[in-house]
Amino acid sequence: MARLFKFLLAAGLALGALVVFLYLVPSDQYIFLPDRAQPLAPYVTLKGERPDRDGGGIYYVAVEVKKASVLEKLFHGLHEGSTLVPAAAVRAPGESEKQHEHQELQAMAESQEIGAAVALRSLGYRVPVDSPGTVVADVNPKGPSAGKLSPSDMIVSVDGHPTPFLPDLRRAIGSHRPGERVQLKVRHGSKVSSITVKTTSDPQDEKRAIIGILTSCALQQATRIALPVPVHIDLGQVGGPSAGLAFALDVVEELGHDVDRGNKVAATGEMCLDGTVAPVGGLKQKTIGARRAGADVFLVPSGENTQEARRYAGDMRVIPVKSFRQALHALATLRQK
Repeated sequence: MARLFKFLLAAGLALGALVVFLYLVPSDQYIFLPDRAQPLAPYVTLKGERPDRDGGGIYYVAVEVKKASVLEKLFHGLHEGSTLVPAAAVRAPGESEKQHEHQELQAMAESQEIGAAVALRSLGYRVPVDSPGTVVADVNPKGPSAGKLSPSDMIVSVDGHPTPFLPDLRRAIGSHRPGERVQLKVRHGSKVSSITVKTTSDPQDEKRAIIGILTSCALQQATRIALPVPVHIDLGQVGGPSAGLAFALDVVEELGHDVDRGNKVAATGEMCLDGTVAPVGGLKQKTIGARRAGADVFLVPSGENTQEARRYAGDMRVIPVKSFRQALHALATLRQK
């Protein structure tokens, strides 16, 4: 009996040591984990802000992203709401961890500036913006721009007309009939060139001309935004652009407008300068984080983001939005708490 006890003890210790070892050794994949939603007010400082006394608040949601251990890769059900993803889905080819972290923090800084600009414009402030062009986020490999445009290229003009913002680009291309050619002036790094692209029909509207690209809300280095009201937002090492909608809502709230109507309002979505709310990633984890924080409503970009959020929302209400104006209108119809 004593020998059996010693054997079981040794086996247990060995198994425990193996589990600890597997938990400490990183795998070749990343893991997304829910992070509890947090109120934004303590992290936002602006001139003229007023205290919110109705018990509500605007909440931002983030996703904890880290290298998955071998144990987490083998048993990814160890954490509620976790998702395993390949490294290629997190970091660009050849991009180091430090470079990726820098890019994420840069995207966060841009989203704060854009969110503040959109919020102040909605309140009637004049917010001058100087932008050199519209950024290409992705190119359809089967579309007319394949092989001619690349992600991160900047479209400066269409047919000689400047396209500093996304609406300008859409109008310029949309003024053509599908099948017609457009002349693009494109900046790639320090090089500027002229490119001719034949338009094609939008699958959603055959009468609308497109060139097969996705555009980004990211700012170019040369873009300048002059905020009439100083706004400072500090979330430390939290990165990424997905809190833009929450930033914009909180700025309006803190300037004395009852956006939340006493409700706990969680929000996610990349904010574009024209007020468009763009889709983001990690909706599974963000929805769980908002639910854990006791949010009454969760504002998310319409489409696939909304469908994903509703799968994990439980009793929490999910509100799809396409623009900041629509978000404000949806919140204005909430019951006052």
